[in-house]
Amino acid sequence: MRDVLLTLVVFGAIPFILRRPHLGILMYVWLSVMNPHRLTWSFAHDFNFAAIVAVTTLVGAVFARKRPLPINSLSLVLLAFVGWTSVTTVFALYPSDSFELWVTMMKTQLMVLLIPLLFQTREQVRQLIWVIVLSIGYYGTKGGVFTLLTGGQYKVYGPEASYIEDNNALAVAIIMVIPLMRYLFMTNPNKYLRWALFGMMTSCGLAVLGSYSRGALLAVGAMVTFLWLKGRHKVLFLMFAVVAFPVALFYMPEQWYQRMDTIAEYQQDTSANMRLNAWGTMFNIAKDRPLFGAGYEVALKPIFDRYSPDPSFPPQVAHSIYFEALGSHGFVGFAIYVLLLITHWKHAGRLVRGAKGRADLAWLYHYGLMMQVSIVGFAVGGAFLSLVNFDVPYYLIGTTLVVGRLLEQQLRAEREGAAARGPNGRRLVSTLRLNG
Repeated sequence: MRDVLLTLVVFGAIPFILRRPHLGILMYVWLSVMNPHRLTWSFAHDFNFAAIVAVTTLVGAVFARKRPLPINSLSLVLLAFVGWTSVTTVFALYPSDSFELWVTMMKTQLMVLLIPLLFQTREQVRQLIWVIVLSIGYYGTKGGVFTLLTGGQYKVYGPEASYIEDNNALAVAIIMVIPLMRYLFMTNPNKYLRWALFGMMTSCGLAVLGSYSRGALLAVGAMVTFLWLKGRHKVLFLMFAVVAFPVALFYMPEQWYQRMDTIAEYQQDTSANMRLNAWGTMFNIAKDRPLFGAGYEVALKPIFDRYSPDPSFPPQVAHSIYFEALGSHGFVGFAIYVLLLITHWKHAGRLVRGAKGRADLAWLYHYGLMMQVSIVGFAVGGAFLSLVNFDVPYYLIGTTLVVGRLLEQQLRAEREGAAARGPNGRRLVSTLRLNG
């Protein structure tokens, strides 16, 4: 029944996507992030619905009214990363293996670049954020309830054969979308939806604990610290944290604390030692191939036999977005990737500064601030996971490009209105550069 229902939903949406191709982006993001086909049991389980939606979206986009791609530092760094990783695939140690991962990545980047072309309004941006929130929030809410009912005795996992199948990856994904839930909470006037979002955030917080992810715990700490530093009600926030965190931690079983204790005792932890060996391998690859790295696929026995500090460990992924970028794409790719994270952070910050103190632009202020919180969570949690190819951060870059353009249009219109009233007119805004 699930297979039939999913098939009807996807194919039934095709006529609407052809008329309004931004709907195709929404459906593609839903399929790629939530992986609803992995919740079926028959023919739909391995059916490539995303490819059908992507082709339909591209056809619709040909005839749709489009905006040009914003040319600014964020879009240029994104294009540079896409271009450089294409070069490293050509010069990869094992090009055929890397090519398969490159194709998957290029599909994601194509959809990302279509977002600023096809999304033109605040409402469309809100729809995309809702899709991302609900796609990850489904597993977070379910995982939180599972943790509550089982007393945290078992780990929470994501959908199989997806970026977020692993408990650690799911935890980082949940951490990334909790700030987006908060954004929707602060900008939604419907009290029932606000209560639903509050319940979702609470349940997702429990799911993060139930993932047993040490990196996620560090990411939560970084996000809370950032929110405390940026918040206006520091005392109230601190009081809430002092009460809420001990209550949540008190609920977790003894094996959870044993798992978290290994953060300080990593020398005796096999998992941590394997991760350190993987990091050393990625660094050795970059030293030997500083420009191109090994390509997208690094978890191969010949590569580890050649570059691993301890070849007795089995081949594995990099276990860090930073070492993954370094080993896969060399020092150049690593620099571009880090610059991409920093540039996204800076553009989100410009939204905060540009909308600060403006009641009519409060949604932009909240978007920018919560996006920065999300980036902090990913930057810290991703330090322990191979998530360079994870699609959600790139989709969020696409939404930031759209939101930045909306703010620029608003400020430009106000400047032109003020200029039309002459030198005696009330000055509404100061010049704001968004293209730096």
